[in-house]
Amino acid sequence: MSTSLFDLTGKRALITGSSQGIGFALAKGLAAAGAAIVLNGRDVGKLEQAAVKLREAGGSVDGLPFDVTDHAAVKAAVDGFETTTGSIDILVNNAGMQHRTALEDFPADAFERLLQTNIASVFHVGQACAKHMIKRKAGKIVNIASVQTALARPGIAPYTATKGAVANLTKGMATDWAQYGLNCNALAPGYFDTPLNAALVADPEFSTWLAKRTPAGRWGNVEELVGACIFLSSAASTFVNGHCLYVDGGITASL
Repeated sequence: MSTSLFDLTGKRALITGSSQGIGFALAKGLAAAGAAIVLNGRDVGKLEQAAVKLREAGGSVDGLPFDVTDHAAVKAAVDGFETTTGSIDILVNNAGMQHRTALEDFPADAFERLLQTNIASVFHVGQACAKHMIKRKAGKIVNIASVQTALARPGIAPYTATKGAVANLTKGMATDWAQYGLNCNALAPGYFDTPLNAALVADPEFSTWLAKRTPAGRWGNVEELVGACIFLSSAASTFVNGHCLYVDGGITASL
């Protein structure tokens, strides 16, 4: 099969929450596949540092700082970029957060922050970008779900709820927008060594449990998410819609 199906040359990708971790790895991978990159985050300094790294690797990079939980700010940023710079052809909704507390003691304000950051942001940025994609009759939206889209663990029930919602919102996006030429799918990472999981990576007991629980026997490396994201962002997936692709070392396949 021709590798041209996976070539992103001439496309521009906005990745939310992309100054570090999975978001930065996906930005770097999409850039290597030919895409121009739009980095997003709230910390302008961290965003510029990430942009410098990508440019040093040969990537075409813009920074677009905005708060993904602020509907008006999202719309203004996306509309402004589309008007002054160019089209956003690929959206990766990656911004997210975690809060670990037993459900009976889970703070209400932390629950609300999770809802806004992990699921409302997918609606805000997805809608803002889709309005432009619909006019062009083309676009790729990749929402970052999680192994917790399908499974639960103690202490993260609200996070699990948000990631389940991401998968169903993805199905809704596909149902509403596939008719306009958009492909809307979700990428669901398993356990990866990222800043969000730093406390778990540093816990020998958890890492031992994870190695036994995961058929692949280890943590994932963020680079191992890139191929799946390129697939969902490219011409290779033109008839894939509403799908949740797990990249998890087999953890959701095994008891």
